Amino acid sequence: MSLPDHAPPPLDPIAARRWQNLMGAPLTSPTSPWLHEEVGRRMAERLNWIKQRPDAWLDWAPARGGLAAHRLVAGAYPAARQWVHEPSPRALAQSQRALVPPWWHAQRWWGGQTGPEFGLPPAHAMGMVWSNMGLHSTAQPVQWMSDWHQSLRNDGFLMFSCLGPDTLKELRALYEQLGWPAPAQAFTDMHDWGDLLVEAGFSEPVMDMERIVLTYATPERLLEELRELGRNLHPQRFGACRGRGWGASLKRALETMSPMQLTFEVIYGHAIKPPTRLKVAPEAVISLDDMKASLRRQGPTKSEQDRG
Repeated sequence: MSLPDHAPPPLDPIAARRWQNLMGAPLTSPTSPWLHEEVGRRMAERLNWIKQRPDAWLDWAPARGGLAAHRLVAGAYPAARQWVHEPSPRALAQSQRALVPPWWHAQRWWGGQTGPEFGLPPAHAMGMVWSNMGLHSTAQPVQWMSDWHQSLRNDGFLMFSCLGPDTLKELRALYEQLGWPAPAQAFTDMHDWGDLLVEAGFSEPVMDMERIVLTYATPERLLEELRELGRNLHPQRFGACRGRGWGASLKRALETMSPMQLTFEVIYGHAIKPPTRLKVAPEAVISLDDMKASLRRQGPTKSEQDRG
C-alpha cells in the first residue's frame, strides 16, 4: 500500500515487528504497562460524551494497549459483543488468559458474557473500533487504519490514542547533548493523524492531546519504565549492542537531570465511518462528436419530434 502525503516518520519495520512479538509480562500474570492503562482509563471516560452505543466492538491489541482498559469498555457496553485482535501469538495468549472467564466462573454458568471473540471480525460489522497506545509503534499505520475502516459498519466510530512528538523530549535533549543517536523514533503530530484518517475514508476526525509528566527517583526506575513502554524503533538508531560502560554513562547522565522526569505527549483521536456515497467527479469533459453520438443513441429530442 502506497504512503499518502501525510505519511508518519518511518520506523524500522523489523524492529517494530520484534516489539509486537515481545511481551514483557509472563503468561502466568498478564499485565499491560501502567501508562497505557492510565491512558486507556482516560479514553474510556470520553465514551460518556458519545450518545451512540455500539452493539459490537473491536479492541485492537489490548495485551499491550490495556487489559484493564478493555474491561472498562466492556463495562460501558455490557450488552455488546466483544472482539479482540492481537498482532502476535504471545499477545493473543495473554489476552485469552486475561479476558476469557474460566469454565467454572459464575458468569459462564448463568448465561452471562463468556468473553470476547478473537481474530479479525467480519467486515462492516463493528459499531466501534478501540485502539489504545499502539499506533505509534507500528510500521504500517496506513494498513491499520484501512483494517479499522473495513471492520466498521457505516456510522460506526473509532477511538484511539498514541504518543505524540513531545514524548521523551528531556531524553532527546540529553542524547543530543552527549552526541548520541536519537533514543526513540520520531512521533507523528496529531494533525497529520487527522489527515491520514480522512485519506483512509473516515470523516469528522476530532483530535486532541495532553502531556503527562512522570518523575523518577532513580535512573534504574526510569529505564525500567521505558523498557515496559517500548523500544527505539528509529531507522538510524545505534546499530549494535551497547556495553556495560555505556550503560553506566547513561545512568550518570540521567542523574544530572533535575528533576529526573520524562514527558509523554498523548494524542486522542475520534472519527466516524460515513455512509457510503456515490463519488461524483467535480467536472466531466466530453467532445462535441461524442455528445452528438450519445444523443443519437437516445433517440430524437422532444423539439425534434415537434418539428417532425
